[in-house]
Amino acid sequence: MAAMLLPVLPASAQVVSVPVPPSAQVAPIVAVPTIPLPQLTDAQAMQLAALLLRDTLAQGLSLAVPQPMDAAARDQLVRDALDHARAVHAGRLAEADFQRDWGLRPPVFDPLPGFADAVRRDRIAAWFAALPPPYSGYDGLKAGLQRYRGIVAAGGWSALPAGPDLGMGATGPRVFALRNRLAVEDTDVAATGAFDAKLVEAVRRAQRRYGLNPTGIVSTQTLAALNVPATARVRQIMANMERWRWLPQDLPRDRIQVNIAAAVLTVFDGDQPVMSMRAVTGRPGDETPMLSSTIHSVVLNPPWNVPTSIATKELWPKEKKSPGYFKRNGFRVIDGTRLQQKAGDQSALGRYKFDFDNAFSVYLHDTPSRAKFASFSRLASHGCVRLEKPADLAQLLLKGDPAWTPEAIAATIDKGETVRARLAKPVSVYLLYWTAFASGNGQMNFRDDPYGWDATLAAKIEARSASQLVAAR
Repeated sequence: MAAMLLPVLPASAQVVSVPVPPSAQVAPIVAVPTIPLPQLTDAQAMQLAALLLRDTLAQGLSLAVPQPMDAAARDQLVRDALDHARAVHAGRLAEADFQRDWGLRPPVFDPLPGFADAVRRDRIAAWFAALPPPYSGYDGLKAGLQRYRGIVAAGGWSALPAGPDLGMGATGPRVFALRNRLAVEDTDVAATGAFDAKLVEAVRRAQRRYGLNPTGIVSTQTLAALNVPATARVRQIMANMERWRWLPQDLPRDRIQVNIAAAVLTVFDGDQPVMSMRAVTGRPGDETPMLSSTIHSVVLNPPWNVPTSIATKELWPKEKKSPGYFKRNGFRVIDGTRLQQKAGDQSALGRYKFDFDNAFSVYLHDTPSRAKFASFSRLASHGCVRLEKPADLAQLLLKGDPAWTPEAIAATIDKGETVRARLAKPVSVYLLYWTAFASGNGQMNFRDDPYGWDATLAAKIEARSASQLVAAR
């Protein structure tokens, strides 16, 4: 990631042009009044320069301390403030920078009217404060960014040397180095001592922060997570702050969020989680896309209409190798080419499917294969999201519908009939890619970047920054 990450777009660059058929009647063009750049007082110019310098770091737009703004260059200062506002409020990518499976787009945002009003009413600081995403998830990353910047400024941490696994009773220089490393992020770790019960618990806390199996033993995976440099953790936090800016400023109160990287589903009531469960998300190469949609129905006893790619690459070869595979596993061939697996205990979709419209043909669903939920590495699907407790989610979504009491749901499941239960109140769903997030107590958690999207995002921001600097000259 570049040292300075301040690429932003003018509002005009975020407008998508739609071709109009020649036969269509063209409405007369109405001139839109242009708002002039506001004129700053001396005091406002000094305040604005200070706010830009401080907020550039606080909002994760710069890895290094930026150069102070020139309060005397008023027009440039205003333009910098507008660019900063677009970056903090709606992110730094143009439409062309988004990959197809990054199916989230920030709304178009023109900061000039609000800024002009803030200057007129002398409320520039309040305008700045209202720009970022108004969510605890973003605030947690912002606080974590400040903390990890402090860690970097203090020298970060040293990489732990390789060697045999470390566990209860171990002693020596590597245990001393482990204590020092853990203490940087965990103030409850003492600086000296053997590998005792308290250090076992400290290792387990670290493993939970990194999404690893909390064995209390420092083996290869734990060592690799501890050896990620502090500067890389700062960049990781910054990338996740950027993705928060792609979300609307007013998320629906009732919603479902899936953290793709952590493979966890959470149901929210406002900003508070009310249900959580493990999930299985797409393996690298079969990525689960980022998207937002609305769950409109729960399909009970769903058949599985097999995607052509899976049928061609995986299932037809199995039938060829072991004739009768389709029959033994409940598949039928439709129109000579398409495969469908009948509903039932063998169905890859299990007994529940949660439908929402999207361009990627993905959905949430049950699965008869339960073993993966016990794993701490759960990126194993073809892109859809498998759920650990789908029956609980179905009951929650259908709660209050007299036709779909828990008893009615169970009876339908037992009959084996395929039934679509429409939700009386559709629920928003967000599939999101969080590799860094803060827990309720403010502790930062990190996950691997399994799809390489953090690195890709940083490269796109850097390229966008370079192109804008050239255009500005």
